[in-house]
Amino acid sequence: MALNTGKVIAGGLAAGVILNVIDYVTYTKVLTDQVTAAADSFHSGMAASMMSGNAITVYIITDFIVGLLLVWTYAAIRPRYGPGPRTAMLAAFLFWILSAFWVAPNMLMGMVPVRLWWTESFIMFVNLLIAAWIGAMIYSESDDRAAA
Repeated sequence: MALNTGKVIAGGLAAGVILNVIDYVTYTKVLTDQVTAAADSFHSGMAASMMSGNAITVYIITDFIVGLLLVWTYAAIRPRYGPGPRTAMLAAFLFWILSAFWVAPNMLMGMVPVRLWWTESFIMFVNLLIAAWIGAMIYSESDDRAAA
């Protein structure tokens, strides 16, 4: 069964929007003070460069790429685990485990306080779950319509 590329893109873009919106709220409203303090304690002026126009552009593009890969992963594992939210949660869990381990060295090196790392990890998990669920709702394979 072939992937429906158009639906992967549509679902991935929707997932990317979710990721971007939650990241925006997280880092400009919820965790601004903690992230700024952690960044500046590691290197003076680092918080300002983390929120520069170039950095924000990279964050936005990265969230869209993650959204596309998240829905692509959902579509790839869907034949084995079946369509629906359970499979979307499995894809989100995979991405969360990978990303949590990817950024864990920042905590271990003292760049991010442990509590902030756990808070960001929890928010990231919820963000990925919502994004995967929305992307999975949009994704369908070409023969899904014939089966209905």
